[in-house]
Amino acid sequence: MTSADHTAHDQPIETIYTGQWLRMMRRGHWEYAERTHGKGMAVIIVAVTPDDNILFVEQYRVPLGARTIEMPAGLVGDDHDHDTLESAAQRELIEETGWDPARVEVLLTGPTSAGMSSERIAFVRATQLSKVGDGGGVAGEDIIVHEVPRATAPMWLMQKQAEGYELDLKLWAGLWMIERNPDGSAVG
Repeated sequence: MTSADHTAHDQPIETIYTGQWLRMMRRGHWEYAERTHGKGMAVIIVAVTPDDNILFVEQYRVPLGARTIEMPAGLVGDDHDHDTLESAAQRELIEETGWDPARVEVLLTGPTSAGMSSERIAFVRATQLSKVGDGGGVAGEDIIVHEVPRATAPMWLMQKQAEGYELDLKLWAGLWMIERNPDGSAVG
């Protein structure tokens, strides 16, 4: 870390660019992105169906120029000022996968890419799922839902990567949190 990094917190924050969804900021020599809507928070939902299938979503991501495999996720407060982490997780899981959780539990929050963005994520475990629709997301999202047996999920993910899909690395943290709490203790 340079001395400029240590003193950046004393520098004023400058807006370099503002778009519809993101803005570019500068503080000292450091440039980073932040969201223009919501609370700068997103939720990632770890969800397993009653048949022991893990819910993954597939969608095209413009910045990568590729289809990705991710856990269901979404922004907190982008369209709903009253959003909580739990309500956003429930809404996004229903929209993206068609599964409604009776229980959502916030497990852990933290930055997505601390050197590039001020965005933070919350891992949320959704349980006691009921099928209420087809999913697929809201207008323009074009989400494909994958229900993958938990026992073969890591192998399935690696096969998808071999087929050319981009894999969100947070998938492996999500897989770990199916059976464990963030402190390593067993779920139960």
